Amino acid sequence: MPFLSQTLDRVKPSPTITVTTKAAELKAAGRDIIALGAGEPDFDTPENIKAAAVRAIAAGKTKYTAPDGMPELKQAICTKLLRDNKLSYTTAQVSVGTGGKQILYNALIATINAGDEVIIPAPYWVSYPDMVLLAGGTPIFAEASLENGYKLTAAELEAAITPKTKWLIFNSPSNPTGAGYNWNELSALTDVLLRHPHVWIMTDDMYEHLAYEDFEFCTPAEVEPALYERTLTCNGVSKAYAMTGWRIGYAAGPQHLIAAMRKVQSQSTSNPCSISQWAALEALNGTQEFLTTNNRTFSRRRDLVVKMLNEAEGITCPTPQGAFYVYPSVAGLIGKKTSNGLIIKDDETFATALLDDVGVAVVFGAAFGLSPNFRVSYATSDVNLQEACKRIQNFCRRLI
Repeated sequence: MPFLSQTLDRVKPSPTITVTTKAAELKAAGRDIIALGAGEPDFDTPENIKAAAVRAIAAGKTKYTAPDGMPELKQAICTKLLRDNKLSYTTAQVSVGTGGKQILYNALIATINAGDEVIIPAPYWVSYPDMVLLAGGTPIFAEASLENGYKLTAAELEAAITPKTKWLIFNSPSNPTGAGYNWNELSALTDVLLRHPHVWIMTDDMYEHLAYEDFEFCTPAEVEPALYERTLTCNGVSKAYAMTGWRIGYAAGPQHLIAAMRKVQSQSTSNPCSISQWAALEALNGTQEFLTTNNRTFSRRRDLVVKMLNEAEGITCPTPQGAFYVYPSVAGLIGKKTSNGLIIKDDETFATALLDDVGVAVVFGAAFGLSPNFRVSYATSDVNLQEACKRIQNFCRRLI
């Protein structure tokens, strides 16, 4: 009999981590590598947040907390959701986990039964399908096209819903595309969901504060209050607050669902790091001024990358509304050859050749469920982005 669980056969390692690891190994071996695969800000955690963590350590706040978060942080989350999203919750409706990923995973483990379907718009964050599979469910992909800005239409959502559908996972602004749904676009989707009361909505709002120019973030339960009782609104401090390593995510939703998620977490990891919780408390309650400064930097980088990639032969790169990713199409390069005779047959071949030939690490589109594309994270310096885009331009120019 095999020693390992058969459940592992249903999932695969994260492609983004695989690319990042390979780039780091090549760099350590002396290669000149520019890595555009990692999904985390290059900014340091703000000083007031770090100082709050130091104070917590000095005050001895290093003991266990409640399994799914301390009351002070839960109250801060309630305040944030009311302030920013016009959503009213009590602390009994809030769960705090070790990163946003654990929050999503807890919810799926607590609710999915064999045969349940979860609708995942594609392109999607690489972990969504595998978390559904680990929970015993079936991911159902609803493809959003480049022509629609990688945003799901009401008709596409309607077509994906069946009597077996339990959840829709909704991510805006999106990883990997940066696509953000405005109020009217989201309202069209919530109108569909109102007609299907058996479908619950799991939002991933992690990139909420990374919204550019005139795009205004909104979340499903805010747009359609009638969906409040079957929406789990998920968020965290990782991206906007440059706290990826601190590992704090949170969710608010119906009390019975939050209690079920608490049960899962109490028998797995128990509480998130106490020091990280005190830091997250300061992130939510403290000054938010740096968000505007960081967004100006991200917006400038986005414009630089979009412009330079659209100047590369065979690449089409739309302008995203938020997050810190672009998701260009390489449809114009499929079938071409590198100088050593390698045929670019798909986006994985493109990404592999790009890394081997010019030392630029990106994540191929098949990992996100829509090809032929690749994802670039522009959460790095302007100098790195300019050099990387020049290398991509040169690589594309040399294809025959």
